[in-house]
Amino acid sequence: MQVVICRDYAEMSSRAAHFISERVMRKPHMVLGLATGETPVGMYAELSRLHREEGLDFSGLTTFNLDEYCGLAHDDPRSYHTFMADNLLSHVNLNPLLVHIPDGAALDADGECARYEALIEAAGGIDLQVLGIGMNGHIGFNEPGTDRNSTTHVVQLARQTVEVNQAKGGYDTLPGSAMSMGIGTIMKAREIVLLASGDGKADIIKNALEGPVTPKTPASILQTHPSVVCFLDAAAASRLSKR
Repeated sequence: MQVVICRDYAEMSSRAAHFISERVMRKPHMVLGLATGETPVGMYAELSRLHREEGLDFSGLTTFNLDEYCGLAHDDPRSYHTFMADNLLSHVNLNPLLVHIPDGAALDADGECARYEALIEAAGGIDLQVLGIGMNGHIGFNEPGTDRNSTTHVVQLARQTVEVNQAKGGYDTLPGSAMSMGIGTIMKAREIVLLASGDGKADIIKNALEGPVTPKTPASILQTHPSVVCFLDAAAASRLSKR
């Protein structure tokens, strides 16, 4: 595991974006796994700038998002479809036919999860997966206790997860369940990039990167992956002993 400590959020976002852009230029038809939440917003802004000003070409990429809330239509402002449209899809030249996000409005959520997992397998698996980390160590929406071999599945979200996301998004309500790539699916990615910023993530980053590998901290499983790069700002890295 490689840990890259940056001065601040802006540097973290830029360095992560340039890491991804190098992979895209090296393999223009790669399969890229994408994350949502506050943390990758700056990275997406820099990737958009690289496309707009330097011609970074996304047209050959296939993308898979980590997760989506159950019960939300694509155009719901709380949905991750909307988040991705606002922060990346409307700013770069991704082929809409190659962009995949779980369908939160599917009537058969378990069936949608199986369909999504099959799509990932049919694409040859994920070359590079971008991850954030939740306050309780979740990756994707895989809450503490999730089976390490899980595939795309329906998750009952922890109250803390819902409350944090409501507060950050300024929403009155959010669904209590979601569809998420499983830990097993994430760990099959050939490379993983983990992003974390802010003092509020310092304790969980220390637990995930330096603590025991345990289902109580889902992100700790990344210690066992052969190719992980963690981009952290100084605040998120502040409690690491190996700096």
